[in-house]
Amino acid sequence: MLLHAIFSGRVQGVGFRKFVKKKADEVGVKGFVKNLPDGTVEVLAEADEETLKTFFELIKQGPPLANVEDVKYEFLEKEGGFDEFKIEY
Repeated sequence: MLLHAIFSGRVQGVGFRKFVKKKADEVGVKGFVKNLPDGTVEVLAEADEETLKTFFELIKQGPPLANVEDVKYEFLEKEGGFDEFKIEY
């Protein structure tokens, strides 16, 4: 299963990607996090449904310096084929 989320607000330049990677590694999620040109941050994560829900709860507020104003997200019944979680540039 996949979680696709787009975070908006003050989410770039505040350690958001590093924070998400740390949480992904803690719960065993694979996929990626990256900054998008419009100032948002995209997360695509793969795991079982329960793990993804736990992961989302851990990251939805972002790190202390972030100010998440909105999160658009969906859970997809697909496989991503990821073998690790990485920060993409």
